[in-house]
Amino acid sequence: MTDNQFDLTGKVALVTGGNGGIGLGMAEALAKAGADVAIWGTNPEKNAAAIETLKGHGAKAASFICNVANESAIADAFGATLEAFGRVDGCIANAGVSGWSKSFLDISAEEWRRVLSVNLDGVFFTYQAMLRHVVERAAHGDPGGRLVGISSLASKSGAACNEHYAATKGALNAMTYALSVEYARYGVTANAVLPGWIETDMTENLFANERFAGAVQSRIPARRWGAPDDFGGIAVYLMSDASAYHTGQCIMIDGGYWRY
Repeated sequence: MTDNQFDLTGKVALVTGGNGGIGLGMAEALAKAGADVAIWGTNPEKNAAAIETLKGHGAKAASFICNVANESAIADAFGATLEAFGRVDGCIANAGVSGWSKSFLDISAEEWRRVLSVNLDGVFFTYQAMLRHVVERAAHGDPGGRLVGISSLASKSGAACNEHYAATKGALNAMTYALSVEYARYGVTANAVLPGWIETDMTENLFANERFAGAVQSRIPARRWGAPDDFGGIAVYLMSDASAYHTGQCIMIDGGYWRY
């Protein structure tokens, strides 16, 4: 270990939904900074490709099939992660699904529960598994941990026709605040990252709509869509010793969209 506060050598990071998009952008940056990385995803081919990418950066990396909407699947995946790496120092809860609808009145009960089960329940159960591990380590004189939830601009803005998605992200923000208070005594920090309009597989169809894309991009002061690579720096910072006193915050990364 060097004196560089951003050196993640010896740390283990877990990234849910880490096989693509923002999750993979964060995982790559963590690997380049020296961390070992575990990713959870539901697509075996994407998992395998992501692991090859991470290993190319010199990291020890492993993937695990996990549907975060399933509590028992999370318990199994976290157990397998500990078996492979021995510990987890930080958890980036990134796995999520989109939820666009024609209108609020068209959101079915089934669709409401589908989005909440992944985007909110998934974070809840993942964080519980992580914090059980952290509390146990702390009891043996090894405190500390990082919780990073991937929220959304939709948690702050009026996300019309997307109320179920927005609700999950607003709840994630509130959960972040509460956890930052309750688990600070164990050396845990809890923060949320709020992406703006980011070019990923999830937004591909939306951005293909020229009318929508033209109206939205003109409101982004940076004059471009965000990219997964734009989240590498914040991932390394929040996982590092440099952020030890930074907790309970929602950090917007949106090219200035929210301020314009």
